[in-house]
Amino acid sequence: MTTSRQKILAHLKKTRSASAREIARALKLSAPNARHHLSVLCSDGRVETSVARNRQGRGRPEKLYSLSQAALGDNFPALVQALLAQTGSKVSMEATAHHLLDEKQFANYSINKRLTLLVEKLNEMHYQARWEAGAGGPRVTFGRCPYAKAAAARPELCKMDEALLKNAVARKVTPIRRGESIQGSCPFVFEIA
Repeated sequence: MTTSRQKILAHLKKTRSASAREIARALKLSAPNARHHLSVLCSDGRVETSVARNRQGRGRPEKLYSLSQAALGDNFPALVQALLAQTGSKVSMEATAHHLLDEKQFANYSINKRLTLLVEKLNEMHYQARWEAGAGGPRVTFGRCPYAKAAAARPELCKMDEALLKNAVARKVTPIRRGESIQGSCPFVFEIA
């Protein structure tokens, strides 16, 4: 049995964008019911609102709804697989890490400031990272791996993460624990010497 939300997603996939009123009419839903389901779909990231438009220049502008980029998906894992298969061992994970995060921006800072800035930069790249003090030294934890789909077949990407940290903090970095991989989550804890 198809739920109202699944029907809305299918409708948006077909029409690209629509207002709540158009969706309600097309799917034979009440307007409040359609808006409720759209609100839930927006909050969980499957649908996004786009530029509002006026209906014939009168009244409040209508929001247009469309599938989010996450719901549309991408082909990045296949691209990464193909590129790494093509280049093989020629790819330096150290150089790749440098391209992703230039370590020069961390120079002349204390270790605490470096770690704070590093976590901020990592979170801009969707790592859900944090750092904390530990008995053996600071620890950086990745809450998720933004490359999880590709890293499953290409574990060398994990070496790139290690290089990101080492370059930024200018200290030896040791992976000490890797958690269960659950839907893009690949928790990693690094101890910094």
